[in-house]
Amino acid sequence: MLLESALLAVVLAALLFAFTNGLHDSAHTIVTAIVSRALTPGVAIALATLMTLLGAFLGEGVARTIGQDFISPIHGADGLAVLFAALSSAAAWNLFSWYRGMPSSASHALIGGMVGAALASQGEVRWDGVLISFLVPMLVAPLLGWLLGYLIMLGILWLFRNTSPGVVNRGFRLAQSVSAAMLSLGNGLQDAQKTMGIVVLALITVGSQNTYEVPTWVTLCSAVAISLGTATGGWRIMRTLGWRMSRIDPPQGFAVEAAVSAIMGFTSLVWHAPISSTHTTTSAIAGAGTARRVTGVRWGIFATIVLFWLVTVPVTAVIAAGVYGLLHTVV
Repeated sequence: MLLESALLAVVLAALLFAFTNGLHDSAHTIVTAIVSRALTPGVAIALATLMTLLGAFLGEGVARTIGQDFISPIHGADGLAVLFAALSSAAAWNLFSWYRGMPSSASHALIGGMVGAALASQGEVRWDGVLISFLVPMLVAPLLGWLLGYLIMLGILWLFRNTSPGVVNRGFRLAQSVSAAMLSLGNGLQDAQKTMGIVVLALITVGSQNTYEVPTWVTLCSAVAISLGTATGGWRIMRTLGWRMSRIDPPQGFAVEAAVSAIMGFTSLVWHAPISSTHTTTSAIAGAGTARRVTGVRWGIFATIVLFWLVTVPVTAVIAAGVYGLLHTVV
């Protein structure tokens, strides 16, 4: 009975994490469409919520990576304590960074929490998986985001160099209806799977299943939780990305959405790597802004955002280790 209650607590903590993930990530999925006035806030949020929900059902490769590449299953109540500590740490960091209006990574917070809690429990951290499936994508995805955002925006500027700005803006506002939807679809595909992977790992921990296949109920619950978070809008972070860091017009918004959609689709369906959609989008905004001119990006704001990126993993690892220690002492 105690083990079943602990499993329920982990599942609920995972759904809370998914909600805060959606709360956090809704900002970067809709900010470009809202700031460029391609979509009204209400329509943008509704579109993002629906497409995030649909995206969650399109794959489970990232979920399997989360479940099996970073820590070895620790069977019994101790393993559930590790997962609960990791999820609590990640959700707390999501809420803190949202309150501060900083676009940090829910993915990095979760993996940092998993590693910190596993080390505190003397569990096995799979360092080869951390290197290949986390550190490499963590570096590659933002660089690709910047590069693709820059190149797509540069191509737009060249192709439409003799077209009046009014015509270009009208055309790309229409195009953003599609690119914004694809961005939200990719966000659901990438981020909902992280919650699925943790829940599957919890089920393996208690012996409810032996494989990393994702049950339908896990997919459904994760999809609903992250979509509800997305529906909140994430306005604090949106102000940072859409108004403080760079001016975003319809062509730039399309360039960012196209770049990030392509990267999230590839990493989810082909690479099966958990990347930070927040980091990728922020970098793509900077890349597209740089294509116009270097001063098109407020680099001081960007540097502050990068600082939040750098401290996410160590801070969440320490918090998770502390939560695990408290649970271990009490229980």
